[in-house]
Amino acid sequence: MAVEVTKTMTIGELLQVAPQTAPVLMEVGMHCLGCPASQGESLEEAAMVHGIDADLLIAKINALLAAEA
Repeated sequence: MAVEVTKTMTIGELLQVAPQTAPVLMEVGMHCLGCPASQGESLEEAAMVHGIDADLLIAKINALLAAEA
């Protein structure tokens, strides 16, 4: 079953189920993926802190995962 990423997922959850998405996060400026705080931060919260549109980030991640399926 393919993973569908949502804004409420934490960065930690995302990296557990889809570690191949780390480069996408790094590309948009989320460089502290291993930080303890980031592991509990939702993708929406992280996007807000980094000035990124959460909906566009989620769409980009889901497109990557869909292309791999």
